[in-house]
Amino acid sequence: MVAASTEPTYPRVVRHSHSAAGRHAGSLAAAIGIGVVILVVELVAGRLANSLALLADAGHVFADVSGMALSLVAIRIAARPPSDGRSFGLYRLEMVAAAVNAVLLLVIAIVVGVEAARRFVDPPDVQPGIVVAVAAAALIGNVVALRLLAGGQRESLTVRGAYLEIAGDLLGSAAVLVAGLVIAATGWRPADAVASIVVAVLIVPRTVVLLRDSVDVLLEATPKGIEMADVERHIREAPGVTDVHDLHAWTITSGMNVVSAHVVLGEDAKPGDILDHLATCLSADFDINHSTFQLETPEHVIWEARADQARH
Repeated sequence: MVAASTEPTYPRVVRHSHSAAGRHAGSLAAAIGIGVVILVVELVAGRLANSLALLADAGHVFADVSGMALSLVAIRIAARPPSDGRSFGLYRLEMVAAAVNAVLLLVIAIVVGVEAARRFVDPPDVQPGIVVAVAAAALIGNVVALRLLAGGQRESLTVRGAYLEIAGDLLGSAAVLVAGLVIAATGWRPADAVASIVVAVLIVPRTVVLLRDSVDVLLEATPKGIEMADVERHIREAPGVTDVHDLHAWTITSGMNVVSAHVVLGEDAKPGDILDHLATCLSADFDINHSTFQLETPEHVIWEARADQARH
């Protein structure tokens, strides 16, 4: 039996200073700053104007600012080396924070939806002038943030995710702006509640996906897009491999997929060549850049089976 770990020289999770996301961390931080300003202004103006639409859009902005902040934190964490106490570093912190954030956002969406239904039946007085001015300013801020991330979103999936989140914010601000204009032009106060529902609906789908994906990672589910049967077939077809068992695949954090397996070798197998072949195969075909294989002889498999029987 030979225990061996393989890792190609081109891991996907790289140091902050050399990664595409790292190169655009400054733009991402600036976009977060713009989002925080919009968030604070909409919260204050929403209270002053008695506008649920502005408050709901503030919740939407909070969702996206939180997501971008998580991405920025993940970039910083990726630059830290692992320690003896945490051999994988703090990568899972991103997933814990994402799950907590998703639960909070679902609560916000539910509260906004319930309050919007109440206001639709009994709409309060809303100050449309404040709503229009703040929503227009938020639109401009979102456009500036999109320009900041336009270059990076073509190079980094992390930056592209932030870019798409801000695009969603822009749609929310547009809905609030339309509601303010409708109230100012017609006096139809339920427009504020309608815009609130639109914003709440914009929050829910992405939040549900975020919660599902983060919980999957925390429960060590098989990474998305990876079919275990295909992975097993690729391992079995490697030259010199006769069998594979105890095959597992999971995700440490976004973009860091891991696999481990017990691989049974034939009599004339060359362990070094097999390890090189398996690592290259899994990295190229399945985006698995950290592989750990326990190489076994047929005799060891028999011994292992007998040991299992003795334990049971």
